[in-house]
Amino acid sequence: MEVTPEVLAEQARLAEADSGARPWRSWGPYLAERAWGTVREDYSEHGTAWDYFPHDHARSRAYRWNEDGMAGICDDRQTFCFALSLWNGVDPILKERMFGLGGDGGNHGEDVKEYWWYEESTPTHSAMRWRYHYPQAPFPYDRLVAVNALRRRDEPEYELVDTGVFNDDRFWAVTVEYAKAGPTDMCVRITAANRGPDQAILHVLPTLWFRNTWSWGLPGRDAVPTLAADGDNRLVGSHWVLGDLVLEGDGAPVPLLCDNESNAKRLWGLPGGTRYPKDGINDHVVQGAPTVNPAGTGTKGALHYVLDVPARSAVTIRLRLCATGPPGGPRRPAPALALGHEHDAVFADRRTEADAYFSTLTPRGASADEAAVLRRAIAGLMWGKQFYHFDVRQWLDGDPGSPAPPPGRRHGRNSAWRHMTNFDVISMPDPWEYPWFAAWDLAFHCVTLARVDPAFAKQQLLLLLREWYMHPNGQIPAYEWAFGDVNPPVHAWAALRIFEIDGGRDVDFLARVMHKLLLNFTWWVNRKDVAGNNVFEGGFLGLDNVGPFDRSAALPVAGVLEQSDGTGWMGMYALNLLDMALTLAVRDPAYEDIATKFFEHFAYIAAGAYEQGLWDAEDAFFYDVLRLPDGSRVPLKVRSVVGLLPLAATASLSGLMINRLPELSLRLRWFLQNRPEYGLVVGTRRRSGDGRQQRLLAMVAPEQLVRMLARMFDETEFLSPYGLRTLSRQHLDKPFTVSLGGQEFTVGYEPAESTSGLFGGNSNWRGPIWLPTNYLLIGALREFGAFFGSDLLVEYPTGSGVKLPLHTIADDLSRRLISLFTRDRSGRRPIYGACELFQTHPDWRDLISFPEYFHGDNGAGLGAWHQTGWTALVADLILTVRRS
Repeated sequence: MEVTPEVLAEQARLAEADSGARPWRSWGPYLAERAWGTVREDYSEHGTAWDYFPHDHARSRAYRWNEDGMAGICDDRQTFCFALSLWNGVDPILKERMFGLGGDGGNHGEDVKEYWWYEESTPTHSAMRWRYHYPQAPFPYDRLVAVNALRRRDEPEYELVDTGVFNDDRFWAVTVEYAKAGPTDMCVRITAANRGPDQAILHVLPTLWFRNTWSWGLPGRDAVPTLAADGDNRLVGSHWVLGDLVLEGDGAPVPLLCDNESNAKRLWGLPGGTRYPKDGINDHVVQGAPTVNPAGTGTKGALHYVLDVPARSAVTIRLRLCATGPPGGPRRPAPALALGHEHDAVFADRRTEADAYFSTLTPRGASADEAAVLRRAIAGLMWGKQFYHFDVRQWLDGDPGSPAPPPGRRHGRNSAWRHMTNFDVISMPDPWEYPWFAAWDLAFHCVTLARVDPAFAKQQLLLLLREWYMHPNGQIPAYEWAFGDVNPPVHAWAALRIFEIDGGRDVDFLARVMHKLLLNFTWWVNRKDVAGNNVFEGGFLGLDNVGPFDRSAALPVAGVLEQSDGTGWMGMYALNLLDMALTLAVRDPAYEDIATKFFEHFAYIAAGAYEQGLWDAEDAFFYDVLRLPDGSRVPLKVRSVVGLLPLAATASLSGLMINRLPELSLRLRWFLQNRPEYGLVVGTRRRSGDGRQQRLLAMVAPEQLVRMLARMFDETEFLSPYGLRTLSRQHLDKPFTVSLGGQEFTVGYEPAESTSGLFGGNSNWRGPIWLPTNYLLIGALREFGAFFGSDLLVEYPTGSGVKLPLHTIADDLSRRLISLFTRDRSGRRPIYGACELFQTHPDWRDLISFPEYFHGDNGAGLGAWHQTGWTALVADLILTVRRS
């Protein structure tokens, strides 16, 4: 493609942001989509977050730690927030935030009951687009609650589309678009399209407010910002940190203002500190109540538009939000903001630049549908960023201006993480279902983020290793519900992928990561290898209900659960750190002995898996093993992704690298001569195409690899039309059952949602297809394929009689995963399953979602519906497999 100014514009903004010349990332879609029902806002005695701060409180109660809204933006300190509010004239409340239910409401975990999509975002958020479908009939809050409450776990959830509110196209298609005229100058367009057959009225309330930091009694934080109506179509604000800003809209809206403070009377029956609390705009618009300030001042304000829209027609509102003065400067009248031709020109320029940027990013071999999936996946990652504020010590102890938390909190959830103080923009697993960071999710996000914004990807990966995140003992915090839970150690793997994607030049980044990961690796060795035998425990390790019992809870009998996935992860971790040390040792010899250490440690781990019985030679598979106090072992013969993950512990050493590092070469030679028992995992050698000798380091030798892959590529076991299942399909007819402590525990193949409440029933690893584990296994195949080349051909699928090299198989698996999102020959997208509205309706079929996981047989999307996070790995697959 020709390099034009439009192509270079977004790259130039990124360069300015990276250098600090202009803060293009300072404003973005960092506003959470759900702050209610989260741990941070939970001050209950027993940690019941969904009950303590439910959706019904959200409109009336000032949040402590962050804010939420629809299609929202804020600055990177969340001093101001801007979001969309709507009212169809018949709902009982304004639509200010999305509604959903928790696992105890009849769901299989947290599940939103609304439909919206992230259609666009460039890396600097210079161009963004968001879309929402809002029913014209009353939103069926009560029916969604009542029907889901009656459903069992083996029944499908009752979704909004099931209620019939979208029949006859009686809904609003609402699009919010943003275009930056400058780092802190945002042009906004809101388009309300009446898709129904009749004229309809829609209330549109673009809303601006300040996060409440003044109500908690904290020293030096009690200053109250100001927001005021300035004429009929603008709001003017001033904040001691942010400075001055203006929201201006075209047309003739009515400014409505209240205070971003709790409605104490509604919530607790107590007198409040303001006559115009947080829900004042809601009560005024919906009920006609005198709950907005007639003086036109407050800390929360909206421009109230009432749109009368003919059938099948649309109306667009233009707005502009701009910082107009620094903090502490002289107060001047706020300038008028251009909303005419200049406003349209900004949108036209940003659209052209975004098209050019993504055209350059998209491989020539990608189809138009794949190009759309790639662009939407990136958009979802960008919209998934969230301002995350959490001071755990303050949360545990309580605020001076609020009632003291219950005493049990000091010994309960996250009480061992008092050092944590978070105040950052972080890529979230999902801004509604999972509006808090998760350590291993984030590592996968960063791999795709590195394709478009490597500086941000590196910053994110380093963030969780900083002193105010990582525990002093070296543990990386897992996720908000339990920082002390254990996520798989994938940070080193992600750092290497980012380093490679970014051109392999930023050795300072690699060194910074490695220094902290040395602490974390040592934590794993000291805490998760109880017997010191080089096999590891770890608990659920992100795989929730994959085993017959909760692997993070107390075992049903005395003993230790030695895990094949934990051991595989640690084998991979050792090889990742070896790879880092080798890269750094070429420039700094001090790293050479560290490389030697991790070479040897990998050998111990890989051999330990065999010595301690994790490998079953008859089944050609790795299993978890329950080691009992008398020394006997009970293998838990569940054929799941747990037993496939040791494949990811593989790397190759080139002869050139070994020759460059003589100490490593000598140690390797000594090790193989004096410790021949480790030859199985470090002894495979061959010559590469250039004649140099290579050595394979892997937890599986070539003959074991072929036997394992025969299972993995068997369509009656792991291989599905859409990728690799997490559990062998043979467990459908032959569930695994084990008797322990007088109880029976069973694992059967469940291709869709979990039918049990194990590990909260939040997600299902007993059959569905998951992008992260598929991605890792594809990477392992590429690593093996690069080593063996065409010398190793494997039957694929098993029983087909067709033998292929591993890199070809990796490409085919990638295409299967990509096909989850693209239209098949009949025009259907597997992710949308049997839902005809999503499959065939022109208003729905091309609005692509990125679900958490996928049905193991038909590919239908399941779990968190907007979980773009690690599902955005599909973008990296497209960029890899369509590279030519």
